[in-house]
Amino acid sequence: MERFLIIRNIFKVHPFYFLAAFISSITGNFKYFLVFSVIIVIHELGHVITALILKWKIEKVILLPFGALTIFNEDINRPLIEEFLILVLGPLTQIVFTFIYNYFNYSEEFINYSIVILVFNLLPIFPLDGSKILNIFLNKFLSFKKSHLITIYISLITILVLIIRSSFNLILFLIISFILVKVLEEFKNHDSIFNRFLLERYIKDFKFKKSKIIRPVNLGKMKRDFNHIFYDGKMYVTEREILKKRFDFHRKTW
Repeated sequence: MERFLIIRNIFKVHPFYFLAAFISSITGNFKYFLVFSVIIVIHELGHVITALILKWKIEKVILLPFGALTIFNEDINRPLIEEFLILVLGPLTQIVFTFIYNYFNYSEEFINYSIVILVFNLLPIFPLDGSKILNIFLNKFLSFKKSHLITIYISLITILVLIIRSSFNLILFLIISFILVKVLEEFKNHDSIFNRFLLERYIKDFKFKKSKIIRPVNLGKMKRDFNHIFYDGKMYVTEREILKKRFDFHRKTW
């Protein structure tokens, strides 16, 4: 019961959603807008319920005209597999719901709408699911810092392609404007996000099964799901010792 109360209280509606609803009404497309909204909510519930099962802290879920944005108040260093499960359960829930709906009430139109939402949401553009799945994939092979930057660059390139290939549409313009702002905010906050990643590793006792040796000392090469040993040219030093020097130094300069 408590979890259902949490779900009820965390949903918010973005002003863009109301604007898109108004545009849909005056253009005679409000029925289609409602269908999109139902699919979007079902999709996001897949994320939310999985997150609750895995005990992730959800700050809010913002309903947008092209999807929804779930904001977590959670550690960056949570296991990659947990984040992956939360991400894929959104599209999977949407696909299952679409099949069930069309089993009882077949509608080619409904299927097409669901496919449009699914494909758009899997584009590699932050903050869409596609970009986050891409980021998880990159984190399996690259450092946290490099993975984050590559995800941002791919997001910007994909947005540029969308702008070039798409004909003008007011709702599409609102969508592209929103996601472009989000990508630019993510780029602006890159350094602070990386510092948060490091600070979490310093103040919390994460236990990872895998270890990685980094030589020479370079915090930018640190990866998610790994413990790190650094070689400073003379001796091997633990991750915690390196991070202690970094944050103690910053504390002294405040």
